Amino acid sequence: MTITIPYKLTHGKELVVIPLEEYEELIDLRKIYEFKPSAEVKKALQRARKNRKKGQVLTLHELKNNLGLAN
Repeated sequence: MTITIPYKLTHGKELVVIPLEEYEELIDLRKIYEFKPSAEVKKALQRARKNRKKGQVLTLHELKNNLGLAN
């Protein structure tokens, strides 16, 4: 069986055919919360990346010691 879809609908782009149930699952995935960092969090991440690049990092053991969590 051949189905012809008018060019007006596709505008020359490729189409994908999937079952309705699968399509609805994909739409539901879009509703899942996506983390969007604030400007403050972005700055902190940039600072952490710079420190890491400079070698200014703590090992996990050092961090635990500094927080008083070491056994």
